[in-house]
Amino acid sequence: MLTLHDFLDSGNGYKVRLVLAQLGLPYKLVEHDILQGATRTPIFLSKNPNGRIPTLELEDGTFLAESNAITFYLARDSHLWPEDKLAQAQVLQWMFFEQYSHEPYVAVLRAWKHVGFGTTPERLARVPELEQKAYAALGVMEGHLRTRAFFVGERYSLADIALYAYTHVAEEGDLSLSAYPNIRAWLARVAAEPGHVPITYRPAA
Repeated sequence: MLTLHDFLDSGNGYKVRLVLAQLGLPYKLVEHDILQGATRTPIFLSKNPNGRIPTLELEDGTFLAESNAITFYLARDSHLWPEDKLAQAQVLQWMFFEQYSHEPYVAVLRAWKHVGFGTTPERLARVPELEQKAYAALGVMEGHLRTRAFFVGERYSLADIALYAYTHVAEEGDLSLSAYPNIRAWLARVAAEPGHVPITYRPAA
């Protein structure tokens, strides 16, 4: 059985849990308290030298890190991964956008204000910059969704999962989605997909 090393409040981990749930793949969840440095221990670092969750342990004992790489590994032969070569590249385009232009701002604000990492004076000084860049990313998404239901090829894919994870909880980082009707409608469509689970989801033991 697959084993997912994760932290329940993590949007990156949620991507993997959502894919696992929507594909009906059984797995064991092992939670690590990243607020207490649980992924910086020698035991965890032997699994993932980068000391981060999510980390997926395969049946043969191989460890795979990085949320978007894990979701690709799990979903590449499923309906979540398109067959068309251009559509595949476009899914990757949005997954890279999420990691470089979205997650560093939307997720970090949430981590500071909601998850428990705290807002030090240094972090508070950076909030306006992060908010500006977060809203810029949301603006790109809003414009793209103006004429389409999903991010690639009018069908739900890993691109939507990657962007949904932190966008749907953006308000926990004090980011308002009130000016983004297309994003809000898309969030509702994603939440209506078969097999959808919330970010707080734990598989049955």
